Amino acid sequence: MTEQGVRWTAEQVLALAPDEASRKAGGKLGGAGPWSQTGGSASGAVWGVCKGSGKAPYRTVVDLAGPAYKCSCPSRKFPCKHALGLLLLWAAEGLGEPGEAPDWAGEWLAERAAKAARPAAAAARPVDPEAARRRAERRAARIGAGVTELEQRLVDLLRGGLAGQEQTGYAAWEETAARMVDAQAPGLAARVRELGTIPSCGPGWPARMLEESALLHLLNRGWLGRAGLPQPLAATVRSRVGLPGAAAEGEGVRDRWLVLSQYDTVAPDGRLTTRRTWLRGLGSRRPALVLDFGPPGRPPGLALPVGLVLEAEARFRPGSAGLRADLGDGHAAAVPAAQAPAGVGTAEALEAYGAALREDPWLDSWPVVLGPVIPIPGELGWQLADAEGGSALPVHLPGGASRAGLWQLAALSGGRPVTVFGECGHRGFTPLTAWQPETAEPVALV
Repeated sequence: MTEQGVRWTAEQVLALAPDEASRKAGGKLGGAGPWSQTGGSASGAVWGVCKGSGKAPYRTVVDLAGPAYKCSCPSRKFPCKHALGLLLLWAAEGLGEPGEAPDWAGEWLAERAAKAARPAAAAARPVDPEAARRRAERRAARIGAGVTELEQRLVDLLRGGLAGQEQTGYAAWEETAARMVDAQAPGLAARVRELGTIPSCGPGWPARMLEESALLHLLNRGWLGRAGLPQPLAATVRSRVGLPGAAAEGEGVRDRWLVLSQYDTVAPDGRLTTRRTWLRGLGSRRPALVLDFGPPGRPPGLALPVGLVLEAEARFRPGSAGLRADLGDGHAAAVPAAQAPAGVGTAEALEAYGAALREDPWLDSWPVVLGPVIPIPGELGWQLADAEGGSALPVHLPGGASRAGLWQLAALSGGRPVTVFGECGHRGFTPLTAWQPETAEPVALV
């Protein structure tokens, strides 16, 4: 079977939709009626011409290895309803024998191939090491000044006591965060903003604020003493402060990557959408976190349906607990996974998180596939218990998260063991994806 012929499911296609309106509109275009000149290539691309409301039909092409999309329609949604409809048509019926792309589709596919080759050419260009060194020194000096100021802010906090923070309000912390932005330390700014929200988070906030202040102090001391740290820990400190290493500096791992989960978070000011995609190497068994960002009004560009397997190179950035990776273009079209991933017990999940904490003390959670486990509702909170007995993990939902996914997980299980992927941290386990016991089809819980 050709790569183009290994088709996705309709659920995996619709998971790419940027919103519910696009999902419905794409579903209406999933039949052969409005389409003509459809086809696909053995290298993993599909194309077609869709009749619309205007005189000129819309030309649509999808590179399955990305996946990436191109359509002549004026929509700013990504992917548009025409791309979704074309993929639904291909998923349901196929598009015949592989053939050569028409000129309009072939030109775009060739541009993508050329663009993929540019980073390697850019990396080969000579750079001025002296100028780069001076820029790095200037930024390090700014960050050092910001860290010193932040340390004084924490000293003042402890001397004045935590009790008055509820009355002090958030404005003072926002001002401190702005100072960290001026110091070119965005990682510190984010942690300061989170610290400022704790007094309003409910009972037990003083203990949590003290814990977070201690972690922030540890990060400050790590930056000031980074010259004496082991190289991996120094890279983690730089990453947490806001100086992530370049992907070119990290380790490249070529593998077949299973898409475990993909979900979006929106910044408190609504100005930035972050898409978090969790992958797992089927050969290396290494987890990878790919981040993509979207400006206001537009979703991030990376869209990978849960349950697909794509062959590509992931280049891991220094620091970030060895998780953050940049995904290169796929070497083959993505195909559905044949089975659910293998899981571990709850005790092993905690051990994995503990081991990661030794490398990165500021790590909130670690990606884990649990299984087989049974979801157990309770008045004091949900748990995921080992099917064969032993231990259980409390379920943690981030603030504002819907509980609908938990009831969906319970319905999926029906009291039977299931495999669940999620993020295991000091607050508990956040379930993100589960697999149906009978068919091993993935179900997104967020």
